[in-house]
Amino acid sequence: MASPPAVTRQQWKWTALAGMASYLDAGSISAVSTGLTLFREEFGLSQSMVGLLAALGPNAIGCGIGAFVGGRLGDKLGRKRIYKWDLLVFAAGMLCVALAVNPPMLMIGTFVAGLAVGADVPTSLALVGELAPAKARGKLLGLTQIAWVLGPSVVLLLAYLLDPLGLLGVRIVFLHLVLAALITWAMRRGMAESAVWRTAAETAVTSARRVRALLSGPNLRALAYTGIFYTFWNLAAGTIGSFTPYLVETLGAGGRDVSILTTLIGLLFGVPTLLVVMRFIDRGTSARKWMMGIGAVLGVVSYGMFLITPYGLIAAQLSIVLWAISSKLAGELSYKTFSQELFPTMLRGTAQGLTFGVSRVLLGLWSFVVPVIASGGITGVATALTVFVAISGVVGFFFMPDTAGRPLEEIEAERSGVPPQQPQQRSQA
Repeated sequence: MASPPAVTRQQWKWTALAGMASYLDAGSISAVSTGLTLFREEFGLSQSMVGLLAALGPNAIGCGIGAFVGGRLGDKLGRKRIYKWDLLVFAAGMLCVALAVNPPMLMIGTFVAGLAVGADVPTSLALVGELAPAKARGKLLGLTQIAWVLGPSVVLLLAYLLDPLGLLGVRIVFLHLVLAALITWAMRRGMAESAVWRTAAETAVTSARRVRALLSGPNLRALAYTGIFYTFWNLAAGTIGSFTPYLVETLGAGGRDVSILTTLIGLLFGVPTLLVVMRFIDRGTSARKWMMGIGAVLGVVSYGMFLITPYGLIAAQLSIVLWAISSKLAGELSYKTFSQELFPTMLRGTAQGLTFGVSRVLLGLWSFVVPVIASGGITGVATALTVFVAISGVVGFFFMPDTAGRPLEEIEAERSGVPPQQPQQRSQA
């Protein structure tokens, strides 16, 4: 049996550039998170305003709306037209936050940045899925997830080192994201359109007919699977990502520097876990199920422990470490991988934009009430997060499809009943 094709240098490079969407997405979420208490003090924000700030931007509603629009346009117009310009919009939003002198500037900047990064994520991930060899699709998508870990890690490290500068330090953190977006935009200009998308775009099926196909048969089942799994997982992950420093500070587990360091320590456990996942994710459904099961259990324990254990510094640190490992075994990488494998090319961005967008909008609505619930202690928040992770884990494990290591053309043909076209050379995507 022939060995699978090696991943080329170009595929690694383009995946890294596409993965910067995840770096900027997660980095901007953490930047807003680390700045919440200082913004609250500087601008006199109420609990409701703190929730609104967390809800509007990259973590939630703004990102969700951007994903709806960007995912669909990426299927209609091509991947390149979206990722060519959206990072300039993101940079403008982050610059507005960095220079904010009043609450409206904060709100507008975070919302605009959320729109842009939301549009980028489904488009960039579709590109990675389409250029990757079948036996390395999960591995390459895993690289985008490493970028997702590095984004908040760099942000938190900068926030910790710049903490003595107070609000000025937070502004510098946001300026770092502006610079990263502009550099990535310049480097992406040399990327080409997806060859898989170009081939699929030549078919005569109308756009409206393709969208209707998303709402029936195998596509609808795939939409339900990825949507339910990711929505409930993201409700937990988004809360942890946005509010961990806030919870540590407001619930008396530590000061601002301790809250940032606690979150950073947890994140660092994510990279070695991802390296393990990247090695096994393309080996078969059995390997994926093992990782999903272990990750789901660890996720339930990470916040379920607070139903019997007081919330203190050591407990908070243990919780974030368990979550960091859990979220890599049974979290966003699984969602990213199945979102590329389960949908036809001309619906891939639309489907992911829809599920990604719905999950972020619901997270935004939930974020409105998190500070209010947390004001009464950790129990209410911990109960909700435990339930969210449990639902995600059950759906992810018991309804997992068998698509590991198979060419996209083969999967699409099997699910549609139409013979596959000849696969394209991925290195020329």
